[in-house]
Amino acid sequence: MLSVLRNRTYRHLLGAQVVALTGTGLATVALGLLAYDLAQDAAGLVLGTALTIKMVAYVVIAPLAAAFAERLDRRRMLVALDLVRAAVAVCLPFVTEVWQIYVLIFVLQSASAGFTPAFQATIPDVLTDEQDYTKALSLSRLAYDLESLLSPALAAALLLIVSFDSLFWGTSLGFIASALLVVSVALPSPKPTARRRIYDRTTRGIRLYLQTPRLRGLLALSWTAAALSAMVIVNTVVIVRSDLGLSESAVAIALAGFGGGSMLAAFVLPRLLVRFRDRTVMLTGATFGTLAMCLSAGLFAITQVPLSGLAILWACIGFGYSATLTPSGRLLTRSVRPEDRPAMFAAQFTLSHACWLVLYPLTGWIMTTTSTATTLGWMTLIAAPGVVTALMIWPHPSRKDVSKEHADTS
Repeated sequence: MLSVLRNRTYRHLLGAQVVALTGTGLATVALGLLAYDLAQDAAGLVLGTALTIKMVAYVVIAPLAAAFAERLDRRRMLVALDLVRAAVAVCLPFVTEVWQIYVLIFVLQSASAGFTPAFQATIPDVLTDEQDYTKALSLSRLAYDLESLLSPALAAALLLIVSFDSLFWGTSLGFIASALLVVSVALPSPKPTARRRIYDRTTRGIRLYLQTPRLRGLLALSWTAAALSAMVIVNTVVIVRSDLGLSESAVAIALAGFGGGSMLAAFVLPRLLVRFRDRTVMLTGATFGTLAMCLSAGLFAITQVPLSGLAILWACIGFGYSATLTPSGRLLTRSVRPEDRPAMFAAQFTLSHACWLVLYPLTGWIMTTTSTATTLGWMTLIAAPGVVTALMIWPHPSRKDVSKEHADTS
């Protein structure tokens, strides 16, 4: 997997991703402490609202950013968005009102909604060999998982010597380092395309996406993946603290189980994708994750699951989640011409986060009004139709499947 790091451009891009994710992880911890400092017992409501604002920004801004990405120099755009994110992070330590958090989070996440799809669309232009690109996707997944595991530990260590608002300076430094790494390499620029109106450019990615059967299947699997991760991300703290009566450190252990399962999938996927088709791997991953959640519902219904058991169940769900989503970049890359990749990655970014926008509050509401076992059961029922739908609408690989832009609507 590490062989792709011999490519200098990709090595710098991966480094940019890692330092930006580290900064984001520090901001996540600091934002929670800032919310508590300003709102005390209402901190949960503040964070929930901030998370909703984040998802709204992702859903609304990503298509707009993609409309301009096809006209702008890729490197300049990424650097500019990194600098915007760094500037917002610098402002956060000076926040004195809750509404200021909401405004700054919207600006920060709007910049991320423009940065992330453009960054993702650049990687297949840099790594043109599909096997190298597959390894890069797994490394990207590992970077996300390591961030979720290591950033809280780094934040905890820093908080021993600095106040929580100082973490935002670390966030800003992470984005500045990302910008410096991006500017240090030459990136492929967008290829000239026909002049289109802003409406056409804004909606083009989603229209191409929904015209492609296998990408409609990917959207169905994104729904399943969102159900799996929403259950873990939103409700782990409630399960561990209320149901099991354990400490805050136990919450980290349970979440580490999910991250560990996801990392394991990232390690084995490059080999699996050599032997099996994307459709087989992704459908199997989604099915495995859904069955793991169903098993969790059954176990919680009949007994109190210990922390070790919860971590194992979460690891199985994490494995299925990662196996479902990690290969998605390969599908997107194959489905459009290079000049349409930013629009297509933005469409996936928008539509997948729309799933989370629905399922984050839904799983939290179910958990608040019912039991853990019932919530797991409902989330299993919500996840399962995604697998069934993908199986029905994603054509068998023996049939040619490309977008209408490639003159085939199979």
